[in-house]
Amino acid sequence: MFGRKKKNQLHHHIDTLIGANTKISGDIHFTGGLRIDGHITGNIFATDDENSTLVLSNEGSIKGNIKATNVVINGTVTGPIDAQGYLELQEKAEVFGDVHYGSLEIRLGASVAGKMIHKHKRDIEGTQQSEKMITLAPATDQQTTTTENDAP
Repeated sequence: MFGRKKKNQLHHHIDTLIGANTKISGDIHFTGGLRIDGHITGNIFATDDENSTLVLSNEGSIKGNIKATNVVINGTVTGPIDAQGYLELQEKAEVFGDVHYGSLEIRLGASVAGKMIHKHKRDIEGTQQSEKMITLAPATDQQTTTTENDAP
């Protein structure tokens, strides 16, 4: 209404819960909503690309690749994240790996040690492959960044 675009809707229903005292080694394939309070060593893939939501609580951790439409992180992730739709990094989120996202929300306190790569809608549909990289930490005096446009 009134020309506003619809924001990607999160799948608010949790179909699967992995408890805080649970440790899993191996890949997980899920549909719908998955909440992780435990510790996972393995890859996590959503098999339903349209409505999948992964939620990682502040008590949880994942060591492996994550691929889902919507991802909400408040724990520790060691590995790349591919959130085609929406990615939310909450206050206690710690990500050690590259992050691909459609839309992004970062709360104060979250940290990412890796590349933040925005995926345009047309990239997801396969019509064009362009990347927009965002640097969250400024370069130190010892590091310099040069691009083709900076060349004399």
